[in-house]
Amino acid sequence: MHNFLIPALFALTLIPAVHAGQLPRPDHVVVVIEENRGYSQIMDKLHNDSYIHALVKRGMLFTQSYGVSHPSQPNYLALFSGSTQGVNGNVCPNLFDTDNLASALIDAGLSFASFAESLPVVGDTSCSFGAYQRKHNPASNWQGSRLRAEVNKRFADFPQDFAKLPTVSFVIPNQDHDMHDGDFYAADVWLKTYIAPYVDWAFEHNSLLILTWDEDNFKEDNHVVTLLVGPMVKAESSVQRINHYNVLRTLLDFYGLPPIGASRDAAAITGIWKKR
Repeated sequence: MHNFLIPALFALTLIPAVHAGQLPRPDHVVVVIEENRGYSQIMDKLHNDSYIHALVKRGMLFTQSYGVSHPSQPNYLALFSGSTQGVNGNVCPNLFDTDNLASALIDAGLSFASFAESLPVVGDTSCSFGAYQRKHNPASNWQGSRLRAEVNKRFADFPQDFAKLPTVSFVIPNQDHDMHDGDFYAADVWLKTYIAPYVDWAFEHNSLLILTWDEDNFKEDNHVVTLLVGPMVKAESSVQRINHYNVLRTLLDFYGLPPIGASRDAAAITGIWKKR
């Protein structure tokens, strides 16, 4: 090798690059999980005036995204731990002591928190409290075994200074605001009120929103909307077929963490990232 090439090649190795097929490393990721709506229900043209449809125009919409099970709870467990943990209903399960997204992040010196609306106090493990349902708050099922109570936060604890967010956050609206009991527009107004400020901030701070649904309405083969919005994501749509295990694998791969459970056999999401 000619000596005059060495400084140039060395300089190139110091410049981080993200190509379309590689993954970025977001400073923060917020994952918001909604409830019980099929893809066509969310993408109905009657909702063109909604905040959700405005988000679609700013991010990557997956037109072939699917839940992995029915009813709700197994899907949350799958997204969080790479396994439904043998759960096939919505009854409060026993505590689990298995690998999960939060423990993987924390063990690597990163951070995680779940912010559940209407959770009465930090670390509460009640099965329900008003419009709060533990079946929608997967991190609570590892509390006391693999996770400390402070990981299980109230949505009231969601920081106004987004720089104080953990590396990855799960945001769990209550049943009035996640489309379980309330309608599309109740959830849409909630997202615009509480999540829109984070999205605007994320575009200036290398951060990402993932908005997804746990399952469909039992009428669309579990076809749901998954949407990624942030500065590292192209603003278009993708026909790449994904499910909750692909999303989990992507979250782990962002930070170089080993895959968990069924995410070992799921590919990380590629081909949607802007070249940087």
